[in-house]
Amino acid sequence: MSALEGLVVQRSTAAQQVAAGLASRIVAGAFAPGDRLRESAIATELGVARNTVREAVRILELSGLVRHEVNRGAVVISPTPEKVDALYVARERLETAALSRAAEEPELAALRKAFDDLVEAAASHDVLQIVDADLAFHRAIVSMLHSSRLDEFYAELMVELRFYLTVLSLEDREFEHPDQILAEHRVILEAIESGDTTTAVHQVRAHIESNARRVIEILDGRE
Repeated sequence: MSALEGLVVQRSTAAQQVAAGLASRIVAGAFAPGDRLRESAIATELGVARNTVREAVRILELSGLVRHEVNRGAVVISPTPEKVDALYVARERLETAALSRAAEEPELAALRKAFDDLVEAAASHDVLQIVDADLAFHRAIVSMLHSSRLDEFYAELMVELRFYLTVLSLEDREFEHPDQILAEHRVILEAIESGDTTTAVHQVRAHIESNARRVIEILDGRE
């Protein structure tokens, strides 16, 4: 069965559609680290222009899921502890900055909704649903910075974060028993709701650093 089976392209936004489809398959493991993304083969299988695939690959390069290698072209990233650390440091700086002031009521409403969505996703025991809901909760935190540019930057980080969080969940089977995930996010939400910015910053920092350490442990184990 092809790694691209079932990927349907809407031609009005073909490059974005192809990029999103390839990203989801990279996250799911259909493409292994180091695999080449052969533009001509992908274009032929999907029935789109090669230029469309080339633009999709550029989008993936910007997201960090793909890199360009001399004489090989675009290849799926091979995660390293250094890359994980840099990614999670950027994430930690954004989220702790957002939590350095008390949340306003509209922001609290968005966070409560995001947490409720995470609870619902946890009940499904579906890895990708849980990961997406997890990231949506943290995206709601970053939105407290009230900067569309930072929102866009965090959205780019989320593509790569989704990869690592999926690896973490699959490795530790978190999706089977998501109580810990909910507990960690609940204490963050409760601190934000209480207006305790010091505790909120501490809790989100501890959560992010714990995730980063575990992902690095997994990568080291695979080496």
